[in-house]
Amino acid sequence: MLFIEYPKCSTCQKAKKWLDANHISYTDRHIVENNPTYEELKQWYERSGLPLKKFFNTSGMLYKELQLKDKLPGMSEEEQLKLLASNGMLVKRPLIVKDELVLTGFKEEEWSEKLGC
Repeated sequence: MLFIEYPKCSTCQKAKKWLDANHISYTDRHIVENNPTYEELKQWYERSGLPLKKFFNTSGMLYKELQLKDKLPGMSEEEQLKLLASNGMLVKRPLIVKDELVLTGFKEEEWSEKLGC
């Protein structure tokens, strides 16, 4: 299982503690140092069944600076995926990728259910 995080993010730290407390093993990946590629994001998006907007860090400064709330609706999926691949700070985190399971953000109840805890 891949755990993609920004170490300074308090939600990521909380999620990591939760994974450790539940003895769930994972491979850690720093989202800024090793940003997801266009191909990875496309694959995860297709597997997740989630709307593409769920992959954006809508509360992030960069999202707001780029005024993406107004721009995203007019962009194609390909343009949105390329934008996400351009900067890890645009991607919602933490992100869990395990087989066909893709989780964005940390919601303890959802993670417990999906990860079988």
